[in-house]
Amino acid sequence: MPRNHEVTTEHALLGRDGELVEPGWSRSLIQKYDRSMIKAPKWRIKEWDYYLVLSDSFAGAFTISDDGYIDLQSVSLLEFGDKPWEHTETILNAFSMGKIGLPSSSSNCITKYEDKRLQMTFDAHDGKRHITCNFEDFCDGKPFDCDIVLEQPDMDTMVIATPWDKKHAFYYNQKINCMRASGYMKFNGKEYRFNPATDFATLDWGRGVWTYDNTWYWGSGNTDIDGNSFGFNIGYGFGNTKAATENVLFYNGKVHKLDDVTFHIPENSYMEPWKFTSSDGRFEMDFVPVFDRAACLDFKVIVSDQHQVFGRMSGTAILDDGTKIQVKDMMCFAEKVHNKY
Repeated sequence: MPRNHEVTTEHALLGRDGELVEPGWSRSLIQKYDRSMIKAPKWRIKEWDYYLVLSDSFAGAFTISDDGYIDLQSVSLLEFGDKPWEHTETILNAFSMGKIGLPSSSSNCITKYEDKRLQMTFDAHDGKRHITCNFEDFCDGKPFDCDIVLEQPDMDTMVIATPWDKKHAFYYNQKINCMRASGYMKFNGKEYRFNPATDFATLDWGRGVWTYDNTWYWGSGNTDIDGNSFGFNIGYGFGNTKAATENVLFYNGKVHKLDDVTFHIPENSYMEPWKFTSSDGRFEMDFVPVFDRAACLDFKVIVSDQHQVFGRMSGTAILDDGTKIQVKDMMCFAEKVHNKY
């Protein structure tokens, strides 16, 4: 099978043996996910929907997830001004193991979580995605509210299906970039309003069975360049990528496939300038960090060391036809995460 194998025919994601039928990448969820086909224990199954809605000066992140023996729902509010600030509030529940009922597809569906403190809904229908959230006592006793609409016209996405080097373990993931955002977030008497001319969202939709100890690298961003939507998704550490990587460019609704991309992270500090290089020379970028959203947890069995770094990227990206896209001070993020869970 060639490197960066593109899956082009519709079929079941998993065979009767619980293994991937066809590892590779695709432009949509043409491999159909069915939780009942998984052969691993329920407590090893991980399912999540994660939205990042990003402007030049602020952002919101929203997660509904079921990670087997625990479910995690979280909301983050970030500001990138003179004094960068963020707050993430999380609700954890034990032994969920599918009880939340996350949908088997990312389209024409509703993902929902509700308790006395948090009500959050992701509604995907008719070329739009609608995020609503009310989080009581989000920070310092004050609530957080949002009502955000994302435009998703007919467009390519990035889908990857990779095995782990362990029986019945796999990673199935979709990234939907370049969704123009409108609407608002409200907290502490301040309204954060998104402008669809300049502000975008990304969906990270994941289903699979993970191994216990993993380190991954992921970066994503979107921007408007003279009325054209441009975005990227880069990363590695998500299973065995011999069949395909998840490195792509997005331009006006079309995906352009990249080969390997390397994150060059300074050893001394995540806040020093980074570089990104590519094996095919089509993604060469400088990255100046603005804010490190760091989170470290150590519960012995569950360990997480996360650095999601927001900053400004500049450089050159090259589309499949050789067109060069010049990027200047594009607000985006790149992260390194080590998890045991």
